[in-house]
Amino acid sequence: MVFDFDKPIERSNTHSVKWDNLDTTFGAADVLPMWVADMDFACPKPILDSIEERNRHGIFGYTTHPDSLYESVIGWMKKRHGWNVAKEWILYSPGVVTSLNLAIMSFTQPGDSVIIQSPVYPPFFSVVKNNDRTLVVNPLIEKSGYYSIDFKNLEDQMASGCKMMILCSPHNPVGRVWTRTELDRIAKLCEKYEVLLISDEIHSDLIMPGHKHTPIATVSQYIKQNSVTCIAPSKTFNVPGLTTSAVIIPNPKLRMEFKKTINRIGIGMSNVFGMVAMEAAYTHGESWLEDLIIYLDDNINCLMEYLETNIPEIKVTKPQGTYLVWLDCRALNMDGKTLHKFMINKGKLGLNNGLDFGPDGEGFLRMNIACPRVTLEEGLNRLNKAVKAWRNSNNQKDSKDI
Repeated sequence: MVFDFDKPIERSNTHSVKWDNLDTTFGAADVLPMWVADMDFACPKPILDSIEERNRHGIFGYTTHPDSLYESVIGWMKKRHGWNVAKEWILYSPGVVTSLNLAIMSFTQPGDSVIIQSPVYPPFFSVVKNNDRTLVVNPLIEKSGYYSIDFKNLEDQMASGCKMMILCSPHNPVGRVWTRTELDRIAKLCEKYEVLLISDEIHSDLIMPGHKHTPIATVSQYIKQNSVTCIAPSKTFNVPGLTTSAVIIPNPKLRMEFKKTINRIGIGMSNVFGMVAMEAAYTHGESWLEDLIIYLDDNINCLMEYLETNIPEIKVTKPQGTYLVWLDCRALNMDGKTLHKFMINKGKLGLNNGLDFGPDGEGFLRMNIACPRVTLEEGLNRLNKAVKAWRNSNNQKDSKDI
């Protein structure tokens, strides 16, 4: 491995959402934050070099999207995912969540029904509700830690008149990389009931060994012309603060409507450093990413081995994609709010509350393992400390009942 992911980097007092204001977020300043989805690794050197070079110019005026930026996106999608994307299909927005909002505003009306699949990334709920659309939930089926799609329920919902579906692919937080067969079934249902598909593929580059991401727009000609695909270098290369993402829309009519919404809001110009970072990442970042995936996979294996040996009460199904681990803590017999506070108070560990991902996240926590091994080990030791406190509490209760 060429790149050093073991070196801890101090992130406190850098205006970090993840590391700063912990007392406000968790009610305690001494928790170890392993929650929000950014990485504790420096981004690749080609990105840093490109930003420094652009910075030396010293003028940051109004900026266009250069051909080289489009070419970097096109080259990346072809090489990594086998998708031949045309230049005219690509638009830009500050981020994927912004793109989801833009899609809802562009293609639906207030009151229209929008399908999401829970448990899922919390903004999926808010982008529907905040735009006065009707939220329709297609809960995933969980069996022994493995999640699948309830296609019967999904078809019933589409048949009821839903206008749009937002797909999380790969899925956050459960870590599924949907197979081509599953995506094909979704696409056929969208065609049958004329449902527009919005696909959040921000984690599509973070695929663990043995699995393959398929852009849903490549599954059929129909879904290619009736879908919007949202991508960004932010998760892959740890640059979310540079607020740059791409939106791929092959259908010219849909693309024009989306572009009208961008212009109406006035967000058509990208961050100059974000554009430079995106181009550098997609042009020169592949070797760094390959090493990153190996490191993340090793972190996941380390976590699973630790839990099996030391904390068998907490179950994990190995994620197929993303650097997020969905911890099944239901054996601790706590409601979601109590579980979250328990980990903070007893383990001094800041994780995502499973309830934030929907009611079927009750009893789960989400852990971000994109960190140096020493940080992961500290987090696991804190998790172990909390569960030991739970065991001791239960033992005391049992002794009183004797």
